[in-house]
Amino acid sequence: MTKLRSYVSRAAMMAPLVLLTATGWTQPAQPAAGRGQGGGRGPAIVSPEVLPDARVVFRIAAPRAESVTLNGGDIPGLGGQGGTPAQFVKKENGIWEATVGPVTPGAFRYVYQVDGVRTLDPVNPRVSESNANCWSLFFVPGLEFMETRDVPHGAVASVYYQSAVLKTTRRMHIYTPPGYEVGQQKYPVFYLLHGASDSDDSWTSVGRAGFILDNLIAAGKAKPMIVVMTAGHQPAIAAGAPPAPAAADQPPPFTREFVTDVMPYVEKHYRTIADRSHRAIAGLSMGGSQTLDIAFRNLKDFAYIGVFSSGASLGGGRGPTAGAAPQPPRPDWEAVHKTDLDNAALKKGTKRVWLSTGLDDGLIANSRTTTELLKKHGFNAVFKESPGGHTWLNWRNYLSEFAPQLFQ
Repeated sequence: MTKLRSYVSRAAMMAPLVLLTATGWTQPAQPAAGRGQGGGRGPAIVSPEVLPDARVVFRIAAPRAESVTLNGGDIPGLGGQGGTPAQFVKKENGIWEATVGPVTPGAFRYVYQVDGVRTLDPVNPRVSESNANCWSLFFVPGLEFMETRDVPHGAVASVYYQSAVLKTTRRMHIYTPPGYEVGQQKYPVFYLLHGASDSDDSWTSVGRAGFILDNLIAAGKAKPMIVVMTAGHQPAIAAGAPPAPAAADQPPPFTREFVTDVMPYVEKHYRTIADRSHRAIAGLSMGGSQTLDIAFRNLKDFAYIGVFSSGASLGGGRGPTAGAAPQPPRPDWEAVHKTDLDNAALKKGTKRVWLSTGLDDGLIANSRTTTELLKKHGFNAVFKESPGGHTWLNWRNYLSEFAPQLFQ
């Protein structure tokens, strides 16, 4: 079978069952004056348009609409981010327009609501997947560590594999460093997990992980590495739901799939250095708690552990929500993971445990408590409190700080 994938600056062949994407993107070019993006029909529309002063203009042709609003995701100062809604004005040609900002540098998701209907920007081809839907995407330059720079670029592939645990075909995104496809070198592996509202696409689209790694590697700040970005949600299967653990304190489905399906697939199909000192795992929010569960059930496999805006499920004793079927109490995290937490030999090989959470993040108390618990068990856990909240504005920064600590 012939397999093809697309690279930022070249094409090459590497691994089976891949759907091709690039490590990232820049803003699309504006159409020629007098021509629309629909083959010359209708007025020319550029949306979004990032102005030199970092203000952003959003436009959509909706001549029959009575209202247009904007859901701006992480865009600072907009709606749910502590500001006021974008004010759209309907022009005589039927194009609605709103200007926001200046906007903090970074990648941002957005969608329109046109007469109450959620609508992607029809003239912006850049999208980012979340758990339940898609978003239009734009980028405001200004932060060198995530820019599209003139450096060697790696590649990101959408990789499909069969999950024995979940009994279905699954997808993950895998970054390979510059030069991977033309050499025979083996590389360390960094498993990078997403949050509850996101998907395996999110770290490379809105998270810009490919560009962040490209820039760190080019600057000599990070070792060349393979980065595996898995799908953290388990889909409903034939029985109507993901398989349940055999007992409340047994590994959840994602942990079992990760160990049974994901890691063996990566080590079979990619040139990895398959030992503990060359494996790292980190995740944000839901992915942070998944990271802690995987790492401290399998500490023999991971020397580097990162937790972004998250912590362990501490305290146990959670009853059912109103109207829900009775559920067993959640087992206490410390008790469930006691074997690895108290293994003196495994502690010696744990090279980094790093946590970071924003001061305005509702999970910061749990992050602090988790850090102290790990210290109590003899781990040299480092916790960094950052400004800001539960947002990609922080998580991209955390990746850029954590990746240079790996495999040194």
